[in-house]
Amino acid sequence: MPLTSALVAFLHHLAAFTVVATLVIEHALFARELPLPLARKLVRIDLYYGISAGLLVLVGFLRVFYFEKGPAYYFHDGWFIAKISLFALVGLVSIYPTRVFLGWRTALRAGVAPVVAEHQARAVRLCLMLELAGIVGILLAAPLMARGFGYFG
Repeated sequence: MPLTSALVAFLHHLAAFTVVATLVIEHALFARELPLPLARKLVRIDLYYGISAGLLVLVGFLRVFYFEKGPAYYFHDGWFIAKISLFALVGLVSIYPTRVFLGWRTALRAGVAPVVAEHQARAVRLCLMLELAGIVGILLAAPLMARGFGYFG
């Protein structure tokens, strides 16, 4: 079981780093005027972001329920609750950029670069920044949770 637990922890961290990497790439690549190949790449990267976030949740809850201290411990830790809440908030904020990127599909299939309105570009950029800020909060909550600083059980 210790080796399995370590491998599951590795998968959890790999998914987490993939979430961060894809989000940083989205932030770096996104612009109001996008050439066709870059727009296609952004759509693909956003898909990877969503898949890695889903895997992060799945593997994270496997760790909570089967491989670590158990739900009774984690659900009595304020930092765990903060971490999960921030993750949910980041997920909600990520809906807008994903909808924008998915809205480009018809144009991309037709071989046309998407047109991004100024207000839409500002909103996407703000969402990406808020997501990154949420990730920073998660990165703070994780070690505090792991060391039991928020345990109130």
